[in-house]
Amino acid sequence: MGRNITLIGMPAAGKSTVGVLLAKRLGYSFVDVDIVIQNQEGKLLKEIIAEQGLDGFLEVENRVNARISEHEAVIAPGGSVIYGKEAMENLKSQGVVVYLKISFEELAERLGNVVDRGVVLREGMTLRDLYEERIAYFEKYADITIDEEGKDFGEVVDELRRLMEARGFFKKGRREHG
Repeated sequence: MGRNITLIGMPAAGKSTVGVLLAKRLGYSFVDVDIVIQNQEGKLLKEIIAEQGLDGFLEVENRVNARISEHEAVIAPGGSVIYGKEAMENLKSQGVVVYLKISFEELAERLGNVVDRGVVLREGMTLRDLYEERIAYFEKYADITIDEEGKDFGEVVDELRRLMEARGFFKKGRREHG
């Protein structure tokens, strides 16, 4: 198994925040796949969605995530990565997939403007519909689920690091950065 940790979850679940903190703590690199997509495409996510539509964006996202190749990295893909079979197979083949689970209420509170965040909503779909649809995918692909209810991001990172250590994920002799 690879040594990467891929964080999946709804937008605003803290994939990037937790990812950066965890990467620093472990001495891993951090990859924000939304930024990789924007750099490769030369456009903001919301511009890609506006120009290519939802299905076009999902194809771009699947293609980019299917080509990610890292070693000892914390990877934070967009929330819709779970729709891409090739993307998820690639990410799972390189390490462990962690689902950062938040309640719908927490999601609605954190999210703010969904369009500005590049959240992929099909016409006529509510945020609740999207939440309900994605849960099954997150649970399907997750090797580990962390419930963020009542925890700050530092506590989530600590819990995740403990779970990974318990699974023997880290090499002997690898020292954590503190």
